[in-house]
Amino acid sequence: MAVNFNKDSAWNLKPIGIETVRNEVSGLLIDGETIEMAFQTVRDQLVFTNKRITSIDVQGITGTRKSFATMPYSKIQYFSVQTPGFAELIPDSELFIMFSNTFTAKFEFKGNVDIGKIGRMISKYVL
Repeated sequence: MAVNFNKDSAWNLKPIGIETVRNEVSGLLIDGETIEMAFQTVRDQLVFTNKRITSIDVQGITGTRKSFATMPYSKIQYFSVQTPGFAELIPDSELFIMFSNTFTAKFEFKGNVDIGKIGRMISKYVL
């Protein structure tokens, strides 16, 4: 399921290298905007820059159609993180973000993701 900033969302996100972010994202970046972190489901991606969060929803059988949604950090009202439990077989962590338009995004990260680093990054740009 993709994030469209209009309804709840939950993903099984895994970290990817910045170099593997879809090329089309670079066309959305403004001067001075850089990609900080990126995550991916099977086809969809979630990209954190120093200015905003962008989701890429790959649609259709061929995947040639894509929907891009973006929300600037300035619209975040609050966020919370949940760390993985002790000795979980498949560790997962979660990030909840409440935006000023009352949309609450829920991101579920699978595997070895430093959720604290994500929280610190968001704090850096929100506070």
